[in-house]
Amino acid sequence: MNIADFDFLSDSTEQTTTRFVTFVTPGLKRFDLAILSTSRFYGKKLVTDLMFGRSAILGPDDLEAEGVLESVFQINEEEAAELAQFLTLVLGAVNFTD
Repeated sequence: MNIADFDFLSDSTEQTTTRFVTFVTPGLKRFDLAILSTSRFYGKKLVTDLMFGRSAILGPDDLEAEGVLESVFQINEEEAAELAQFLTLVLGAVNFTD
């Protein structure tokens, strides 16, 4: 098999910014996150849990939606609330660009 055998729907490269952060919440849950900023996701950020390999494209609206963090990161409601508190500080407002 070679590269010509693939039917690419999209293939692009861009400069991104990645923040790596490790912290322990007041409830003693540890998070090791990579938070990738790019123009690709309409101002949202790609948040990856490095310990468990789970990722989500998140913005402030996703933090307010019930059950999103619990589902994506397989955590309980209390842990999700603490993670949301941190992510609220990090994600910022969504800026729509062309």
